[in-house]
Amino acid sequence: MNKKALSIYVHVPFCARKCLYCDFPSAPGTPEEIAAYFRMLMKEIRSFGALGSLYGAETVFFGGGTPSLVDPKYLGQVLDLLRGIFAFAEDAEITLEANPGTLTKEKLAAYRDMGVSRLSLGLQSVHEEELKILGRIHGYADFLKSYELAREAGFDNINIDLMSALPRQTMEKWQKTLETVAGLEPEHISAYSLIIEEGTPFAKTYGTLQGRIYLPSEEADREMYHWTKTFLAERGYHRYEISNYAKEGRECRHNLTYWTCGEYVGFGQSAASYVDGKRFQNPAGREEYLAFVPSAYANFKKTRPLTLTEREEEYMFLGLRTLRGVAREEFRERFGESFPGTYEKKMLDYCRQGFMEKADDRIRLTDRGIDVSNVIMADFLQD
Repeated sequence: MNKKALSIYVHVPFCARKCLYCDFPSAPGTPEEIAAYFRMLMKEIRSFGALGSLYGAETVFFGGGTPSLVDPKYLGQVLDLLRGIFAFAEDAEITLEANPGTLTKEKLAAYRDMGVSRLSLGLQSVHEEELKILGRIHGYADFLKSYELAREAGFDNINIDLMSALPRQTMEKWQKTLETVAGLEPEHISAYSLIIEEGTPFAKTYGTLQGRIYLPSEEADREMYHWTKTFLAERGYHRYEISNYAKEGRECRHNLTYWTCGEYVGFGQSAASYVDGKRFQNPAGREEYLAFVPSAYANFKKTRPLTLTEREEEYMFLGLRTLRGVAREEFRERFGESFPGTYEKKMLDYCRQGFMEKADDRIRLTDRGIDVSNVIMADFLQD
């Protein structure tokens, strides 16, 4: 029996200190709270054991929070349980998010022993003043030590997260950050523009009319973005998604599952899933999640599948995030029909305006289109 490909996300909601811009479900935790969380997480995973007869695991992603903050034994126990349920691909991509200042030689050796093949390091900036503004727990020296330890431990697939359009950030500072990081030659770089999220300390400080004067202008933000693409291309990194750049063959396979409408299951607080045509999400609050675990699989079973229209919308919305774009033949294979007439008209209009372009059978956003990508992608959500 050929099993269907599945990606697995595991949420670890613990961090040393909440960053000032972060709206992810994460917070510090005591040893007792961490142990209790992982007991319930394992219970949730076991309840989905029936999926093991249908799916094989292609990728696993430990996100957070800060997965590298907790004792590696917990992550190893989760992987052992997952391997007992799902047949892992021989080349399964297993990613662990890690923050500088939380890694040690012993932890990295443990990750290697349990099969972690990819690290994602949250640097954000090489400038100490910018790291302090963000509320990060580390300095650049801490990051550099963590990066060197990871290389010494044998990790040859490392992503570095960076953030532009920070308060008081200049083009020169952003260029220094990117030039410094590219000089380390990681396999992958994620370069995101800061988004001020509601409910965060940043929203109180920089979300007001007075606070916005400390943020780079929209024009400066776009200048940073376009320079990033040009500079990283010169250094051997190709942009394959709006904010992600990789050396050849080093794209994040797990995230590509999301952007190509592949199937994935998420375990843990706030984790989202798309399995068997059904999209569902766990509660975001820690206590709510712990109480929800006994009914998690039942919730999956009773969730209604997406309609054809909803699946078509997601294909367009997510596919346009990637530099591959969307394709007529691929659409027909997935849904048994050609692009709806409304889609054809919109794509033709955007091509005429220079926001989209045709490349063989594919339609994708141009650089101008990426600048207003949120508006364009939302236009493919049918009323």
